[in-house]
Amino acid sequence: MSLVTTLTLTRPDDWHLHVRDGAAMRSVVPHSARQFGRAIVMPNLKPPITTAAQAIAYRERIRAAVPAGLRFEPLMTLYLTDTLAPDEIERAKHAGVTAVKLYPAGATTHSDAGVTDIRRTHATLDAMQRHGLPLLVHGEVTDPDVDVFDREAVFIDRVMRPLRKDFPELRIVVEHLSTREGVHYVTDSDAHTAATITAHHLLYNRNAIFRGGLRAHYYCLPVLKREEHRLALVAAVTSGSPRFFLGTDSAPHAAHLKEHALGCAGCYTALSALELYAEAFDAAGALDKLEGFASFHGADFYGLPRNQGTVTLQRQQWSLPESLPFGETELKPLRAGETLAWRLA
Repeated sequence: MSLVTTLTLTRPDDWHLHVRDGAAMRSVVPHSARQFGRAIVMPNLKPPITTAAQAIAYRERIRAAVPAGLRFEPLMTLYLTDTLAPDEIERAKHAGVTAVKLYPAGATTHSDAGVTDIRRTHATLDAMQRHGLPLLVHGEVTDPDVDVFDREAVFIDRVMRPLRKDFPELRIVVEHLSTREGVHYVTDSDAHTAATITAHHLLYNRNAIFRGGLRAHYYCLPVLKREEHRLALVAAVTSGSPRFFLGTDSAPHAAHLKEHALGCAGCYTALSALELYAEAFDAAGALDKLEGFASFHGADFYGLPRNQGTVTLQRQQWSLPESLPFGETELKPLRAGETLAWRLA
């Protein structure tokens, strides 16, 4: 069988993206805009995006950062809090907001305003179910007695299963899925449940964080897991199941904060997202499954039209830069300075 050297895909979407704000945002938005037609943008700014008006204003700032000649549409989200009013859901729906994000309080970057008890949000979740606004879930418990590598599996048992019983028609996306248990949960659920999976969770297990020393730029939340979990994720995305789709969770941080004694969680992959996913699918012998995962499944789940146009990847070695501008400072992409096997034409 001949080696595939060129791969053309319907223009894909990123269903989980962080772009920050201000000058930092203007530095990173072009990286996503050159690859993706749309991206769901996370609301965990400081302060968080909790109203439809804030979401629309943020959308306009992102649009203004898209380079001329590129078509890229940010899809906006609200940040779920204990006090987010059900009335705001109706306003968000009418304003074109795409979804609402659940961060358990303290689970990850800028999650201190997150939900302390899911039961406090039931009236808002009911409004979301009625108005057809999906819930995007950071699926980890924050109980300090639960091992960091078990937090996703425990979240599924403690939170997801009761939540699904209470709101059977609510569309839910378990974001950045990272475990075998998570794969089984989504696979066994009905069509109202789906998941995004990152390139770094497909490519690496937890050994990557410690290879040759403590490698801060591989630290993310949910943290990379054992090899058995990585293999389960690869099997899920290469199965062709429409329940799984692309979400980079690309999370830019200034390099000095990533490399700090208390380094920030998040991998910056937006610069080379499609190349990294292509590497993962290529290694699994499943390049033919990449288009569905990257271009079709997410749009279908959200009830949006598939994109027009295409992007092309070529089997061509190239080196990622050591660093990138990030407002007034710099950031380091995942695998900075290393060679990739695929390149976006």
